[in-house]
Amino acid sequence: MEIQEKDQDKSRKQKKKLWAALSFIIMILLLVGLFFAAVNIGSLKVSFSQLIRGLFVEYNDDVATVFDLRFPRIIISMLAGAAIAVSGVLFQAVLKNPLADPGIIGISSGAGFTAVIITAFTPTLFFFTPLFAFLGGVLAFFLVYTLSWKGGLSPLRIILVGVAVNAMFSGLSSALNSMSGGNMTGVASIVNGNITMKTWDDVKTLVPYVIVGLILAVVFAGKCNLLSLEDKTARGLGINVNTMRILISLAAVLLASISTAVAGAISFLGLIVPHIGRILVGSDHKALIPFSMLFGAFTFLLADTIGRTIAYPYEVSASIIMSVAGGPFFIILLRRSKKYAG
Repeated sequence: MEIQEKDQDKSRKQKKKLWAALSFIIMILLLVGLFFAAVNIGSLKVSFSQLIRGLFVEYNDDVATVFDLRFPRIIISMLAGAAIAVSGVLFQAVLKNPLADPGIIGISSGAGFTAVIITAFTPTLFFFTPLFAFLGGVLAFFLVYTLSWKGGLSPLRIILVGVAVNAMFSGLSSALNSMSGGNMTGVASIVNGNITMKTWDDVKTLVPYVIVGLILAVVFAGKCNLLSLEDKTARGLGINVNTMRILISLAAVLLASISTAVAGAISFLGLIVPHIGRILVGSDHKALIPFSMLFGAFTFLLADTIGRTIAYPYEVSASIIMSVAGGPFFIILLRRSKKYAG
């Protein structure tokens, strides 16, 4: 009987590993397919062979135009999507709160507010905007963490305080946007989550910070698994729980902040992707974090692609698409979770 149960348990584990591997393969294929579809969506179209030839063999006017106008936007969508999704995974691990999302708990709005200040008043510091956004994200996280503490951290209290902090920083950013005239300047693009006019300079600004943040997330994957245990158990394994929470939180704030500084505040992406990721590849962060990178990149690129085609020739911001899709998801998740039913 015991042998049969062991065999069944082994079979279930093998099926989970096979399903996780299949999910990775399918997600990679979907992301590659969406990338080439996004490149070719618009008034100017180039075939796959034209694109490859124009990029690597000989100059082509159409390919050069696509390269300068669409590629930066696509790459920013993928990088920002990966960063925000992984940030959500890390926040959920640190706070032990499945509803944690950098947009919902105010991190993105805090980072966006400092980015707006730099863009509006000291545009010469453009390339340092992600660093200032990071400081704003840290400030927002500190506010949420301290104001939520009352003899411990309640998941529901974190969400409620986060919503209040998010509203405060969003209101301040909107006020600065109104003072700047409300046109589509750098300030407005951050406030509205608009990535229409992004260039290769924006890509160069985003890339190094995202790479550092994602590498840190992968390094911390094993520690995130330990944080899912009881604190006493984790300490018994030689882990300084509080220090590890702070370090992982800083990595999560970095990822959310740099994405907000370039792509604007995006809500619900860091909530949706980790939950679907856990269904597909499980709760092991060593698999969940890499999968969330791919799925986050795919989700945000899909939102941006839908946004620029659904009302063509006009555009709907990717942040609006994510809000429309993420709002019902958040409500369903809240209603299904017994932990928050009261």
